[in-house]
Amino acid sequence: MAKNFISNKDETERMFKSDFMESLSRVHPAVPLIVYVPVILFFLYKSIFSFKFSFITIFSIIVFGIVVWSLAEYTLHRFIFHYEPKSKFGEKIHFIFHGVHHDYPSDSRRLVMPPSVSIPLAVLFYFLFGAILGSDLVAPFFIGFIIGYLFYDLTHYAVHHFAIKNRFFLILKKHHMRHHFQDSGKGYGVSSPVWDDVMKTNFDKTKEDFKDLV
Repeated sequence: MAKNFISNKDETERMFKSDFMESLSRVHPAVPLIVYVPVILFFLYKSIFSFKFSFITIFSIIVFGIVVWSLAEYTLHRFIFHYEPKSKFGEKIHFIFHGVHHDYPSDSRRLVMPPSVSIPLAVLFYFLFGAILGSDLVAPFFIGFIIGYLFYDLTHYAVHHFAIKNRFFLILKKHHMRHHFQDSGKGYGVSSPVWDDVMKTNFDKTKEDFKDLV
């Protein structure tokens, strides 16, 4: 089976000469929770006490937000993270954003998205969805969107570093390991393989043999 990584140890390559920039690229897996759980609580407060949405309304829109995140995750991974411009500068940008993860897939400090990237993206998505949904409905929607993001980030860390026994997460781990070690042109979903099925980028389920991947 072809492998496209340089090291499968918990190590990495330095990406920036600046110590400050290098520190921004390396993240403890708890950081997304520290940053975004307060955001979720804020929008939950707004949904309940400012906009006075019913439980059913909040729950339904949160679920919708999670679904939209799953599509955003697939789209970002496939078309942004795996886009490789044909220039030296483009190759460097690709390596910084995603290539380093494929070269060093077990680097424990580059498995969740650094806030220097996730916060600008979150702000961009918030204003985009706010323009579409309005200033009230975007509150519960963004809760779901952020929950989806956190599930993605923590799942990504888990499938690379935990000895997973749960059947559901084992399926996700096997799916993602095939993306890394079998064919990086398939299996873009990390928190769910559903969009890979829809977009015809899933692996051939009749030939799945994960024994050497877990």
